Amino acid sequence: MKKIILLSILMVCCLTAAIAQSENGKKQAEIKFDKTTHNFGKFSESSPKVTCEFTYTNVGEAPLIINQAVASCGCAVPEYTKAPVQPGQKGKIKVTYNGTGKFPGHFKKSITIRTNGAVEMTRLYIEGDMEAAK
Repeated sequence: MKKIILLSILMVCCLTAAIAQSENGKKQAEIKFDKTTHNFGKFSESSPKVTCEFTYTNVGEAPLIINQAVASCGCAVPEYTKAPVQPGQKGKIKVTYNGTGKFPGHFKKSITIRTNGAVEMTRLYIEGDMEAAK
C-alpha cells in the first residue's frame, strides 16, 4: 500500500513539473515602448487640447493584443490599435489631453495599458504646464 501511495505522489509531481515546463516554453507576446513618458511642455489655456503618440513594438513571438488602455482621469483619452500586432510589428497609442475647465499649472497623468504579453501591465505618463490665457 505504501508503494502505491508513493508511486502516486511521484507521478503527480512529475506531471506537475512537465505541465509547468510546457507553459514556460509557450510563445508569448512582449511589448516594448519607444518611450513611456511624454512632456507637452508649456501650452496655453486658450488651446487646451494637446495630443501625443506612444509607439511600441511587439518584440515577442506571438501576436500582441492590447486589452485595455485606461487613463487616470477623464481629461486624458487614449486611443489604441485594436487589431493584434504581429511579432516584429509596431503599433501606436494616441493620447489626447483636454485641459478645458482645468486650472492652469502643471499636470501629470498616467495611462495604464493591459496586454496579453509577458508583462501584462505597463504605465505611460503624460505631463505638461498649461499656462493661463492672456
